[in-house]
Amino acid sequence: MRIVIVGATGNVGTAVLRRLRREAEAELVGVARRLPGPDAGEPYADVEWHSCDIGAPGAADQLVRIFAGARAVVHLAWQIQPSHDRRTLYRTNVGGSRAVIEAAVRVGVPALVYASSVGTYAPGPKNHPVSENWPATGVETSSYSRDKAEVEALLDGVQREHPKLRVVRLRPGLIFQREAGTEISRYFLGPLAPVRLLRYGRIPLVPSNKRLRMQAVHADDVADAYARAVLGDASGAFNVAADPVLTPELVARHFHGWTVPVATPVLRAAAALTWRARLQPVDTGWVDLALNVPLMSSHRAETELGWAPAIDSVTALKDLFNGMATRAGTDSPPLSPDPTLPGRPAALTRGHLPGHPNPY
Repeated sequence: MRIVIVGATGNVGTAVLRRLRREAEAELVGVARRLPGPDAGEPYADVEWHSCDIGAPGAADQLVRIFAGARAVVHLAWQIQPSHDRRTLYRTNVGGSRAVIEAAVRVGVPALVYASSVGTYAPGPKNHPVSENWPATGVETSSYSRDKAEVEALLDGVQREHPKLRVVRLRPGLIFQREAGTEISRYFLGPLAPVRLLRYGRIPLVPSNKRLRMQAVHADDVADAYARAVLGDASGAFNVAADPVLTPELVARHFHGWTVPVATPVLRAAAALTWRARLQPVDTGWVDLALNVPLMSSHRAETELGWAPAIDSVTALKDLFNGMATRAGTDSPPLSPDPTLPGRPAALTRGHLPGHPNPY
């Protein structure tokens, strides 16, 4: 059973490899632009690796050769940084996804499992969860959200034209694990954030806004949902999130801090000013995304995939914070804590943040 994982070295890809290694008949094929070294340990060992920049010209032809004979393709590759280079992000995220989809169709792969996100949804409620029927048209001011929605629209067309292709879209909330601590710090906080203070299990001040209500899930639980999607026969979209909903008050209580009310215009202005000054890597689109995406119901995943999270969202968050504080990582380039890898300048004075140019 040949299973190809595009983006197999990132946060979710690493967890998916761990999970699928438990399937005795699984022949795992990993695709990434930057591959783990020959001495990389589990879960990267005993995987057939292929280097491919999915956004490059001719990527679909290369992927056709890799996908040959696959029972399923899991498409996880997505670029978060550099946030100041919109063209590069679109090239990988939308152009690369188009190449993956084209290759899967040309080969006749039976199943394509795509890593969508809560970020694909249009603005929605924060006081009750929505089903997968909520419009997947994105938050207009977030480039991440627009790209996710555009790829979902591509999949809509593929499903109409190729009904025999089983397409699954997983739409998880925030995905946390200890091993992603360094990567997530780099992509979303930047080098000036005092993440080592998290070793004491405290966040003194937590910004509070009535719309800052978010859902999270541990990477291992997301990986189990991917495995069930690959190995089963379900199709369509599935929300994936764990309880409880993460609110500023809940985070402050678990991390011994105090909430500080912050109005939406202040949050947006602070993000815009610090992003333009290259003090941190998150633009206002990410603020708008956090404030506007709806809460999700995972009922369909529970009933049709037989999925249930083993780890609650608060425990997942604590696992991530532990990884941030201790600079946790793995042997893969995206998750490696090694600051000397290519694409990670040591200081802001070099003109840009040390976000890795391609996280997959």
